[in-house]
Amino acid sequence: MFHAAHGYQRAPLPEAPESGPTPATRTATAAAPAATGRKSAPGPAPEPKKPAGRDAYFDNAKYLAIVLVAVAHAWEPVMDGSRAARALYMIIYTFHMPAFIIVSGYFSRSYRGKPHQLRRLLTGIALPYVVFEVAYSLFARYANDDPGHPVSLLDPFYLTWFLAALFVWRLTTPLWRIVRRPLPIALGIATLAALTPNIGADLNLQRVMQFLPFFVLGLCLRPEHFQLVRRREVRLLTLPLLAGTALFAYWAAPRMRLNWFYRSSSVQELGAPWWSGVVVFLGLFVCALVLSAAFLAWVPGRRSWMTALGAGTICGYLLHGFLVKAGDYFGVFEENSWLGSPLGLVFVSLFAAGAVTLLCTPPVRRALRPVTEPEMTWAFRTDATELGARR
Repeated sequence: MFHAAHGYQRAPLPEAPESGPTPATRTATAAAPAATGRKSAPGPAPEPKKPAGRDAYFDNAKYLAIVLVAVAHAWEPVMDGSRAARALYMIIYTFHMPAFIIVSGYFSRSYRGKPHQLRRLLTGIALPYVVFEVAYSLFARYANDDPGHPVSLLDPFYLTWFLAALFVWRLTTPLWRIVRRPLPIALGIATLAALTPNIGADLNLQRVMQFLPFFVLGLCLRPEHFQLVRRREVRLLTLPLLAGTALFAYWAAPRMRLNWFYRSSSVQELGAPWWSGVVVFLGLFVCALVLSAAFLAWVPGRRSWMTALGAGTICGYLLHGFLVKAGDYFGVFEENSWLGSPLGLVFVSLFAAGAVTLLCTPPVRRALRPVTEPEMTWAFRTDATELGARR
């Protein structure tokens, strides 16, 4: 579509044939290879067929994951002093974003960089990133009485980093499809990133690269892999696993820095030697995979009330941050210390889960569609191939 030297150039339309082949001609042409004993040249590998409709299992998984994201964000300002809350926070942060990223990678398998896919990349990811990056920055500037807060599209603020990361990951999808060992390569890149303290804050590349293996893993998965983790015996195995995880997290809660789970800093910036930092980084990666599998094992596969909400998780993700930041800017968490008590944490959890559920509903999704799912046909040229297909 684009040429570096001359800008946009429209390719010539294919000429229409004067007359189409007759049925007899088509039959003779098809029979020619068989008659001559020659094998016809193999065509390109067929692309994976798109499912007939949305899979309730994945919509349920996305909804449950976004609820965990909102609950964890709401706990962060009030959990100080509670060892149990800190342990649960660590468990959730170990897998909630990895699981969400794995599912995102799984649904990016068909990305080939085609014109309609590039348009969707710009309208469904780049545009929401710009809009909400500006919105969050202005909210911080005026609601937090911080007139010096910058508005920068290169330095993602709060939770907008995921859109920047998804944009980068999806652009690189064709590259991961042609290499032989994509997951080890992605894990090697993530490890090197964790050992490089001078990457900088542009697009939060430290976090983008450290989370990259989960996206690449999603690209490598097939439907039978999800069927495997949903088996009854796997679910039963997760019960002692989760119990052991809870005990270990309770022991580690006062001993481990939470920045390890955010994956936005190098091991040197976390004050660890490079060799022990690599061990911790790889250990967290394994824990994230195991807990993500345990989470996906318990996601219901039937259609239910949460299935329709799974289609609106982008709205819940982008909007719930305003509620959390509003509570922080207006002193709600500081003035209500009881929110850190066990009863308060239950209240905060229910409020966060209820709020993000409302933000995922179809009315909110329709209201935000001009920002999160715009068509914007006026902004793009019609590709010659698509125009020829229409004719």
